[in-house]
Amino acid sequence: MAERFDLLIAGGGMVGVSLARAVSGLGYRIGVIEAWPLDSSAQPSFDDRVIALSWGSRVILEAMGIWRAVERAAEPIQDVHISDRGHFGFTRLNHHQEGVAALGYVVTARALGKALMEDLAERQEIELICPAKLKSFSISDQEVEVRIERGALEQRLSTRLLVAADGGDSQVRQFLSIPLREKPYGQTAIIANLRSEQPHRGVAYERFTDSGPLALLPMREDRLSMVWTARDKEVADLMALGDEAFLLGLQDRFGYRLGRLYALGKRSAYPLRLRQAAEQVRSRVALIGNAAHAIHPVTGQGFNLGLRDVAVLADLLFDAVQRDQDPGDDALLKAYASWRKRDQNSVALITDTLARLFANPFGPLRLVRNLGMVGLDLAPSLKHLVARQFMGLNGRLPRLARGVSLD
Repeated sequence: MAERFDLLIAGGGMVGVSLARAVSGLGYRIGVIEAWPLDSSAQPSFDDRVIALSWGSRVILEAMGIWRAVERAAEPIQDVHISDRGHFGFTRLNHHQEGVAALGYVVTARALGKALMEDLAERQEIELICPAKLKSFSISDQEVEVRIERGALEQRLSTRLLVAADGGDSQVRQFLSIPLREKPYGQTAIIANLRSEQPHRGVAYERFTDSGPLALLPMREDRLSMVWTARDKEVADLMALGDEAFLLGLQDRFGYRLGRLYALGKRSAYPLRLRQAAEQVRSRVALIGNAAHAIHPVTGQGFNLGLRDVAVLADLLFDAVQRDQDPGDDALLKAYASWRKRDQNSVALITDTLARLFANPFGPLRLVRNLGMVGLDLAPSLKHLVARQFMGLNGRLPRLARGVSLD
């Protein structure tokens, strides 16, 4: 006989465990299926990559009750400085002008994952089913029956709602044969941590270059996280360079605003593409996070977008409890897809446009975009709208994004 759940989450990465925590006080029996052991330091979702959390994400995490643990490892972003290499235009976003303590925060995935997992471990309504692999599932009118593999054993589970939070290569999405709309950028993000001669003072830098954007994000202990977007054809040579030669190239692109750059850490490379699932819900199934979408890292919106998926789905599940509604009800899932569509499409369009606009070497276009940045700096109301978009505060906000706890 299958073990019964109200909600099964496929994927115990940051988005999956965030959803489990967000709905843990609603009275549901929740299971999280994850391929890696709970205490595994090799869990790929909780590595040393850096996440830029928007102010809106801080509000969500605070309403979920885990922000205090995250904040201890987070560095505030006080200002954002945006410029175009070799050209006159620039603009600056400032937290005082937006009336918030910080525009966002920088934290490692490891620190955020640790805070989430320590919180989940104390919640009896959540069963962490790991290590386990999802093998197949079948959908009926009343439930989804899921078959998993735990070591040499197979186990059957049933749930009223299955949520796919299993990343860009989502098995759930593939089992359902949901197609992906995919657009490669011909670019790869090279990431590493480093230090600078001058203190960063909480400023995040986004510098557009002819090969793609270059971001330096402030970290704790006056370190910096680098995201250097390069053309695919340049990446092998850049990764093969010694640290000193790599830093010289980085310095040439960024300049000396922070003095000399040094102490380069391990480099990693990630190919970039825009991906959107053609459908984000099916009968008794919802896709969230990277299982549903992946965007260009310019403006650092990836995890924030996934966390807003969590907040909206949790909001609708909260309402379902009040109405004694089935959590896998078609109307609920259609409402989720409809609510998320505008935000997801808006962020995808903005990041895609920025990535392509600033990589285009056409002279008149360079002039237009630099005049645009100057104009933005001289138009406080327009700059405020841009800042609110990047802070995750635009549009219809669910309870968690308004700071309202669901517990």
